[in-house]
Amino acid sequence: MNTTGLVKYAGALGTLAICSACAGGSAVAPSTVAPNVQYIGRTLSVNGMLVTAARLSPLPRYATIVPDRLERKHFEYIFNIYNSYASIFDYPKSVQQIGSIPGDGGQGCTNVLNGYGKKTFWDVAGDTAITEYKVPKTPIKTLSDSVGQPSSCAMDFSGDLAVGILNGSGAGDIDIFKQASGPGTVMTTPLAREYFDGYDINGNLFADGFNRSDNFELVELPKGSRKFRAITTSNTVQFAGSVQWDGKYLTVLDQVANAIYQYTISGTKATLKGTVKLTGSSDCAQTWIVKRLVYCADFANNNGEVFRYPAGGSAIAVLSGNFDSPLGVTVAEKPVP
Repeated sequence: MNTTGLVKYAGALGTLAICSACAGGSAVAPSTVAPNVQYIGRTLSVNGMLVTAARLSPLPRYATIVPDRLERKHFEYIFNIYNSYASIFDYPKSVQQIGSIPGDGGQGCTNVLNGYGKKTFWDVAGDTAITEYKVPKTPIKTLSDSVGQPSSCAMDFSGDLAVGILNGSGAGDIDIFKQASGPGTVMTTPLAREYFDGYDINGNLFADGFNRSDNFELVELPKGSRKFRAITTSNTVQFAGSVQWDGKYLTVLDQVANAIYQYTISGTKATLKGTVKLTGSSDCAQTWIVKRLVYCADFANNNGEVFRYPAGGSAIAVLSGNFDSPLGVTVAEKPVP
């Protein structure tokens, strides 16, 4: 355990706030109570809730409050700590926050494998807060998970929604909602804690997290199968991160190495084909890949960052706004009028 980091975090975060009722344009009032921060195995816990980030965050920064300005065609969403809020952006027009969604948090996903989601997106903010939104911010559907604390989501081409379980009675499981509706079907995985999931172009579902020995593990549910299997990576992944198809490779983010690994999959082996370094990031808790770019929700830098993909290197933009320990990011476009 990084005891020094915990002490620094507890002192610096004396004003950490979890905003559960901050409408767009409303102030975010920092709390005066220092958070309870600890590690359970390799999993970070903040005020009793496990999170999918690897490192501790500095003091949250609260920007000047601005009204929603949601006239653009597409948007980027940075999801902060669970049940807090999402910060909305319209990069590359601006790096300034243009809106917010109260009550959001955790991770997000859309109805595309990579790129800008079409018309809707999902946010996993809590057990009963798996919410679909019409772009830019209208809630249209809410699902519930009954087995634990959801941590991630992914969609395939058929419209199924896979929700990963970080903690609770179903820790490590994945709840699959057919056509993103109704009660889910709980699938057991070899993981003890599930962090991130994503489909490939063939409809195979991949997820990562930590096994019962607290080691990184990547698993796969082949399309049509009823059983997950472990996938061995040809390199060492230090800390579980986003799992996403990039159009050619299955990618896995390593939160500690600040790198995205590109793999080809053959049977139960993932062979490393390329590494995308995200220079200057501190802990991209979730990334989202679009054409020529990758967005980062940086938990430890407490901001949003934009990098070239697959070139990597230093960020080409840093998103500026209201952040409260970012955990997730996704992007989506409006319906055409």
